Amino acid sequence: MPKLAGKVVLITGAARGIGAQTARVLARRGAKLALVGLEPADLAAVAAELGDEHFWAEADVTDPESIQAAVDRAVEHFGRLDVLIANAGVAPLGTVRNTDPRAFVKTVDVNVNGVFHTARAALPHLIERRGYVLVVSSLSAFAPIGGMAAYTASKAGAEALASALHSEVMHLGVAVGSAHPSWIDTDMVRDVEADLGSFAAMRGRLPWPMRATTSVGECATAFADAVERRSRRVYVPKPIVLMHWLRNLPASRLVERLMLPTTRRLVPRMEQEAAALGRSFSERNQKLQG
Repeated sequence: MPKLAGKVVLITGAARGIGAQTARVLARRGAKLALVGLEPADLAAVAAELGDEHFWAEADVTDPESIQAAVDRAVEHFGRLDVLIANAGVAPLGTVRNTDPRAFVKTVDVNVNGVFHTARAALPHLIERRGYVLVVSSLSAFAPIGGMAAYTASKAGAEALASALHSEVMHLGVAVGSAHPSWIDTDMVRDVEADLGSFAAMRGRLPWPMRATTSVGECATAFADAVERRSRRVYVPKPIVLMHWLRNLPASRLVERLMLPTTRRLVPRMEQEAAALGRSFSERNQKLQG
């Protein structure tokens, strides 16, 4: 029998991208999915694609009452909760100098506070089942680049939160891991590159493996494998582990000197492009953030 047969997995940010594809992979391995997010029509479509036994609920991870209600409904529906994948996340446009402060705060609210609210709501049920939490952080947590300050800070916070939570609940039989994908071919990455040509140019100048792009299918498979293994850390693609070991390298004087001609040229361009857009997120995410 597959390891995940009958296991109940709740995924936030499950309407599309990594969340939706991970749900598909887990469903094929016998798991029962609780899909949570802000896009009810897309969530319903994914749940219908997976089959009648799966569940979806609209919820905002930045609202403790909203995410608590979604978790409670999922547990009421399935009778238990075995795994949480805290995947919901956003990425704003622009640099510290020109980013709308509200966008910076919103990014931290979704990417860090959202993990906290979701984990806190799910923990009583996960403790009962000696379950597993996978917090989706990023390569950016330990390899920051210009134009991604809010995202980098929030994903580093998510990684630290996962590590602290692991220490707090391992004696209760709950395992906690953090996932560190690089550039995944999702609409979030494509939307930013479409909005900011300078961002795409900056990414192309990064050293390997920092510039590697992985398909959403490969990423989802890695996440599903992590759930089966109750992994402490997940790197997508696997060579990203090198950047974790060398996490001080991106901020070193050597890399600073190598990247200076690129940042001198592209950061001002990025700021101009972001200002010209007149918004702080991609069009898709701007609508979701309200």
